[in-house]
Amino acid sequence: MNIYGVVYKDQGKIYYFNGRNLKIDNCINVIVQTNRGDQLAKVVKKVSKEEANLIKEDLKEIVRVATKKDYEQYLINLRDCDEALKNAQKISNSLNLNMHFVNGDFTFDRRQLLLNFYADDRVDFRELAKRLAGIYKTRIELRQIGARDKASMVGGIGMCGKKLCCASFLSHLDTVSINMAKDQNLSLNPSKINGCCGRLLCCLAYEEDNYLECSKGLPFVGENVKYKDKTGQVISVDVLRRRYKVIVDDDVKEVVLDNEKGT
Repeated sequence: MNIYGVVYKDQGKIYYFNGRNLKIDNCINVIVQTNRGDQLAKVVKKVSKEEANLIKEDLKEIVRVATKKDYEQYLINLRDCDEALKNAQKISNSLNLNMHFVNGDFTFDRRQLLLNFYADDRVDFRELAKRLAGIYKTRIELRQIGARDKASMVGGIGMCGKKLCCASFLSHLDTVSINMAKDQNLSLNPSKINGCCGRLLCCLAYEEDNYLECSKGLPFVGENVKYKDKTGQVISVDVLRRRYKVIVDDDVKEVVLDNEKGT
């Protein structure tokens, strides 16, 4: 069995499919099975045997290598989807629906048109869906997305200078809480801990376990601790380097914990 990683758009997330006995080079377009129907995608990597053993999910199959005719149909679908987005926005405005359409796509066989939109509140879009179905003669799915999903679809550059995690390698969005920022000793300034979507940074979630492990045995800022038979107050904590500073008799001392023993 050959497993290939494919993307639906340039620089997008990688999804894995069973290529059966097909031999496919990178940058070749293929038709793949998805829950919504067949889609056109581009192969970006062949998975090694070692990597394949780490993939636990049941993989759908690559149907075939795409032909020139398939690619032409894909371009037609893209053009028509752009038109559908404009029409959906126009119709929603006429119905006084507070919806902002982000993106969408036809399935390759045009059996379904999916349009993603952002809205502050729940929206009754039944009339809109009915009108769109009358125009495009296909099944219409309107999906309301949140701020995080919107950032994942639109993409962008994070404060770290790299591509947004949600738009690159994160396959699902974890729950992020303000306590994670506190555990990581970060300033609770929204401009420091919020991402482009205006929500808490996704990286707080997948770094949390490391911070919790490194923080074992460390005191909190403001806590009174013993230092050489004297009592001092902790004024700063460096979680990852497992050290803290304590002020004793108006003198600042640094305490480094044993990384192996955690004491």
